[in-house]
Amino acid sequence: MENPSEETPASWKSLPSWLLTRAAGHAHRLVADGFSSLQATGYQYRLLATLEEFGPASQAALGRRSGIHVSDMVATINEAADRKLVERASDPTDRRRNIISLTAAGKRQLWQLEKQLAESQDELLAPLSQEERQRLTELLSRLLDHHDHHDAGRENRLPLP
Repeated sequence: MENPSEETPASWKSLPSWLLTRAAGHAHRLVADGFSSLQATGYQYRLLATLEEFGPASQAALGRRSGIHVSDMVATINEAADRKLVERASDPTDRRRNIISLTAAGKRQLWQLEKQLAESQDELLAPLSQEERQRLTELLSRLLDHHDHHDAGRENRLPLP
């Protein structure tokens, strides 16, 4: 396949929005391919990482904390439960609600996913020095903080990590 940037109008090549979109596409591909090699998805990673950090929670709380939309959360939990990565238990305070918790197999899978994610980050940022990587991360964080603050209240489906 030809390099798409060869056919890109020159006026676009210096637009930050164009550059961010292209870089995000590469990041998404690298992360998705890495997770796929472990028979996993970005949603699965986000679910497991959220459970590891915050502990057992309801589906609704997991959705809020992970950024996984409620319509995708049920399928993500079902798939993880089928693979014995998470367990469901009735909430003792509300039998209509399930509490989801991470299993030992889920912790092992999360460790593998985090290792793969680090490799994907290294591949994405290969041409940058450690200082440049840190600066890029700081600048992107500042951009996102600004826009997240201004976009508060809008529904936002998060991409892969």
